[in-house]
Amino acid sequence: MPQQSRPLAAALWMAGAITGFVSMAVAGRAVAPVHDTFEIMTWRSLVGIVLVLGVALPTGHGRDIRVRRIGLHFTRNLFHFTGQNLWFAALTMIPLAQLFALEFSYPILVALAAPFLLSEVLTRQKLVSALIGFGGVLIVAQPWASGGLGLGTALALMAAVGFAGSTLITKKMTRVAPMTEILFWLVVFQFCFGLILALADGKMRWPTAASLPWLVLIGIAGLGAHFCLTQALRLAPASVVAPIDFLRLPIIALVGAVFYGEPLSVALVLGGAVILLANWNNIRTENRGKRIATPQQDAT
Repeated sequence: MPQQSRPLAAALWMAGAITGFVSMAVAGRAVAPVHDTFEIMTWRSLVGIVLVLGVALPTGHGRDIRVRRIGLHFTRNLFHFTGQNLWFAALTMIPLAQLFALEFSYPILVALAAPFLLSEVLTRQKLVSALIGFGGVLIVAQPWASGGLGLGTALALMAAVGFAGSTLITKKMTRVAPMTEILFWLVVFQFCFGLILALADGKMRWPTAASLPWLVLIGIAGLGAHFCLTQALRLAPASVVAPIDFLRLPIIALVGAVFYGEPLSVALVLGGAVILLANWNNIRTENRGKRIATPQQDAT
């Protein structure tokens, strides 16, 4: 938590983050008819390499890039690569709002796994939040509906698992590694994974005049969104930043309705609201625990 909260500045950074996430979804749909998910990840990561080195080297942060903790970087990026590919695959199969709602379930998975992987305490409130969030996921996914659990919904849920694994390892890495190192190995590993799998079928599609601007936008929007989110968290507590991030859901629902004619079902709205409520409850619990712990630490 920053020493002095600046919620207005954080809100401006979050506007950039939301713009980035929404832009990446729109651009991903635009290139899907031309490139498969592995190709999208390859070209996106190549743009990311250029951006990271283009910023790190002139600013002196290039010295933060070291060949260390490679096993941890590999594992983290394997989770992230898997999750991101599944996300891009689901992007063309289900409504944008449904995809984003299911994606927001990953913080619940992080809260459940953190006690085992990060030695964090699983409180009763966190467990209640996880159960509420799981209920919201069921409402959105509707496995009891005709046809059962659709492929796009299943891919979105598996993507959330991938993002949760990546987040858990990232939380561990931020204790020992500078951000430049994390971002550099992120884009390098993602590029290598994407290139190997894109070439596996012997068909590597080069960007076309139509797809190139969208691929560049995906690369810029992806890194830019996470950078803006990080900056916002430095300026204000998670309890301030997260509710702003949740605005992604109604905004992407509006984009889906206006540009793609996607309907807003009652189940989607209700389930998305339940998932966001679970995340909000978890954040409030975490923030309350920090306020209680601080006076005790000061007393000692």
